[in-house]
Amino acid sequence: MEMSPAAESDKPIIEFKGVSKTYPSGTHALEDINIRINRGEFAFVVGSSGAGKSTFMKLIMREEKANTGTITVNGFNLTKMPRRKVPMLRRTMGIVFQDFRLIPKMNVFDNVAFAMHVLGTNASGRQIRKEVSSALAKVDLGDKARSMPNELSGGEQQRVGLARALVNSPDLIIADEPTGNVDPNMSYEIVSLLTEINKRGTTVLMVTHDHSLVRDFKHRVIMLDSGRIVADNAGGDME
Repeated sequence: MEMSPAAESDKPIIEFKGVSKTYPSGTHALEDINIRINRGEFAFVVGSSGAGKSTFMKLIMREEKANTGTITVNGFNLTKMPRRKVPMLRRTMGIVFQDFRLIPKMNVFDNVAFAMHVLGTNASGRQIRKEVSSALAKVDLGDKARSMPNELSGGEQQRVGLARALVNSPDLIIADEPTGNVDPNMSYEIVSLLTEINKRGTTVLMVTHDHSLVRDFKHRVIMLDSGRIVADNAGGDME
């Protein structure tokens, strides 16, 4: 039986036990992964291309299923979860993508509000306006609500993506290379925003290739290589 998303605060928000994933092509993406990420943590996930980072994140979001082992995310047993319950899991997390994934024909406000509609929150119009305005204020884009995506810089578009991830007040934010398409100054700003969000209690899991950000922000570092965890260190240590 699945636990409620409101599980006890001392439970890890993410736990992998003996998890392996092999794709039908025969590619061994992950091998015997055992890890716990506690509520309120900020963890970077690093590793070279093909190390297993994308598969690791896809398993957490239940875009893929493990072949062996068990995965628990925010009280949900993903190993036994039927597809119809995946939307319930996704309501507890916000996702920030490298390529922004904004809807070009929607303004900033509507792009953020769309996240509330697509997850079926059934919020009233007044509640949506309140939550969207609050999310945009948190990423310093309150004055851009009526702007269209093509009127924004890459950094501003990524901050819209972050507001969209925040609007449903998730327990967990998954950030997949969120600084990959922005300049170094904006990269620092994006991780600073994620760090501030983390300080308010939201767990953050961020995939990155930017080792300078890992060293500067000194959060936990989970290093993957050839589908295995080869290091799990505190304080930005990648050795």
